[in-house]
Amino acid sequence: MQTTKTLIVVRHAKSSWKYPALSDLERPLNKRGKRDAPFMGELMYQKDIKVDVMISSPAQRTLSTALAFAEAMQHPTEKIVLAPEIYEVMADTILEIIQSRFNDSWQQVMLFGHNYACTDFANWYAKPAIDNVPTCGIVAIDYSIEKWSMADKNNGSIRFFEYPKLYTKKKLY
Repeated sequence: MQTTKTLIVVRHAKSSWKYPALSDLERPLNKRGKRDAPFMGELMYQKDIKVDVMISSPAQRTLSTALAFAEAMQHPTEKIVLAPEIYEVMADTILEIIQSRFNDSWQQVMLFGHNYACTDFANWYAKPAIDNVPTCGIVAIDYSIEKWSMADKNNGSIRFFEYPKLYTKKKLY
């Protein structure tokens, strides 16, 4: 009997380049990122999205995004797992992590990462292709599988694709 498992891929919110002396890992969220992360987390809460675990790159901007989502979704912050191996990876590596490290008891997992891996990974399942998963963009992928090790490039389908600019008014210049 097959069940549905869902991976929700979140690209970190907009980061700041204000302090050039900071390493890439240390860059914080900027004003827009601090606005968008809680907003998108609240959107997930309103969609009644509940996850078993949140997995985040250790980069400051990514962890800050995960913490904002956790607060908005009423998800315990102690269920955020830091995964250094998803910092600066390719989409293939994300799939390897899913197949080898995800606990089969998890039905829904939210993974906070970086581009280009987020966009490349989503495009395995997107029809038509997604040009770019923007900052704080969210792609939910459903798999009809019993075990995460069964996930592959061909057996997932996108449930939804959300991003902040879908909800913000466009400014006219």
